[in-house]
Amino acid sequence: MMETVIEVRDLVNSFGDQVVHDGLCLDVRRDEILGVVGGSGSGKSVLLRSILGLQKPKSGTITVLGQKIEYHQPGPSRCWGVLFQAGALLSGLTVQQNVELPIALHSDMPVETRHELASLKLLMVGLSLSVADKYPSELSGGMKKRVSLARALALEPKILFLDEPTAGLDPIGATAFDELITYLQGNLDLTVVMITHDVDSLFNTCHRIAVLVDGKVKIGTVEEILQSDHPWIKSYFGVPRAQRARLAI
Repeated sequence: MMETVIEVRDLVNSFGDQVVHDGLCLDVRRDEILGVVGGSGSGKSVLLRSILGLQKPKSGTITVLGQKIEYHQPGPSRCWGVLFQAGALLSGLTVQQNVELPIALHSDMPVETRHELASLKLLMVGLSLSVADKYPSELSGGMKKRVSLARALALEPKILFLDEPTAGLDPIGATAFDELITYLQGNLDLTVVMITHDVDSLFNTCHRIAVLVDGKVKIGTVEEILQSDHPWIKSYFGVPRAQRARLAI
């Protein structure tokens, strides 16, 4: 039986009269890439924020690596890395400084060692060290994504959260990024939770897919999800683009 590293039980999130999660339960297994998909308003980002301890749910419990998430104290943030959709790089810092920032905040590592580790992370995500002294405004969208990924990996996390990692990338860039995530997950023994609308990423990268519908979640392999008769799932995975992505597996 595969070990569970994230356990969500009976999660309820609501905003006024709008119930986003209604008793949602979810298990994330060690060393898997789990894709999270759902329609607008289904609560994908709210789920991510709840797991990260940034969104206090109305009720329910979340456990990450055996530690219950408490919303009045810091969670096990050194155990995870996050790549936000917009990258969230600090514009006033260079690439090198952005990647070094979490190391400086969470360790007493000597400056020289910190610098070398950040450089290693940049190389790990396929960037040349020639970008180290550049500022985010000088980078392409794809390069910003990779710098953000390097920063997310700076503390050598056990879990990596990705929020729409291929959004805004052209097909070549998106494919390369998917391949990078697959490579890193396999070589760093990472558990990856990826929110995405990219059906190519879902089919080619993810071991399982979690679909948020009706305030809950349906989860399974690609083939298991495709067997669902839920109207939204049938519609989402039945469009021509999804069909082409499935045939390309």
